Amino acid sequence: MERRQFVQKSSGATALALAAAAGWLPAVSHAQAWNKGAFETKSLADAAKALGGGAPVESKDIVLSAPEIAENGNVVRIGASTTNPAITQLAFVIEKNPNALTAVFDVLPGTEANFSTNVKMGQSSNVYALGKMGDKFVYAVKEVKVTLGGCGG
Repeated sequence: MERRQFVQKSSGATALALAAAAGWLPAVSHAQAWNKGAFETKSLADAAKALGGGAPVESKDIVLSAPEIAENGNVVRIGASTTNPAITQLAFVIEKNPNALTAVFDVLPGTEANFSTNVKMGQSSNVYALGKMGDKFVYAVKEVKVTLGGCGG
């Protein structure tokens, strides 16, 4: 690496270090510990149990947005929202994926619980939005059909 390239690449890190030392950067919150076991679950019930709850029940408190047909299973946009202030966590579970639990979002007090993300789906499957209320879980479900190049799946 030439000296000029080294200086260009390291100047951003130096600026961040100086900004942190001067107190110009916001405080970093401490993230919740990684729950590896939850992300290795194979079903909705197992995911809810691994996240600290019992058997989930279907509820109108969560609104799940997902396409009916996904043309490309490599990128499927899904989302969930709720206005129920008792829900402190929202998660996405894809029934037929090798690891069912796909994403988990903590809902901070006073914030709007509205999350979306891109997921990968290997085949047509039920998609669940799972909401945590204390030690209880509620969910919304929608079937997403994955087509591969428009040929069906």
